[in-house]
Amino acid sequence: MSVEPSLHDHGMQIRQADGDDVPALIELRRRWTGLDDDGFAARWRAWYERERDRRVFFLAEQDGAPIGTTNLLVFERMPRPGAPGGGWGYLANMFVVEEARDNGVGSALLAAVIEHAAALELERIVLRPTTRSVPFYRRAGFAPAAELLLLEL
Repeated sequence: MSVEPSLHDHGMQIRQADGDDVPALIELRRRWTGLDDDGFAARWRAWYERERDRRVFFLAEQDGAPIGTTNLLVFERMPRPGAPGGGWGYLANMFVVEEARDNGVGSALLAAVIEHAAALELERIVLRPTTRSVPFYRRAGFAPAAELLLLEL
C-alpha cells in the first residue's frame, strides 16, 4: 500500500493489523469511547477471534505508536448461474486519535481500505457514517445508497 509521501516522511504508516496488534486495537477502541471496564479487553479479544477471518483490520502508526484504525467486513455473495458471486465490504470503526486528526491519517486509512477492496474485486463499500464524518466520506467519492432498504430492530 502506498501512503502519501508527506505522511510517510513524518513517520506515519498504514498497514494491515494482525493478532499481534490486538493490544493496540483494544487501546484505540478504549480511547475512542473514553470508557473502560474490567471485562472490555476480554470481550474485545473474543469478538476479534470470531471476526478475524472475515474482517481486515488496518492500523495507522506514527513513529511506531498506534494513532488510528479501521476495518473492512467482507461479504461474499452466493454465486448464481451465469454470473460470478462477487462481494462487497462494510467499512467500520474508523478512528483516529484526536492529536493526529486533520493530518491525512483518516484519508490514508481510507485509501488503504479502498485499495484492498479493489484488489479483492469487491463491487462496493458501504458504511454508516456519523453526521460529522459525512463530508469526509463524500470528499472520497462516497454517495448516498438509495438502493438499500433497512429494517431497524
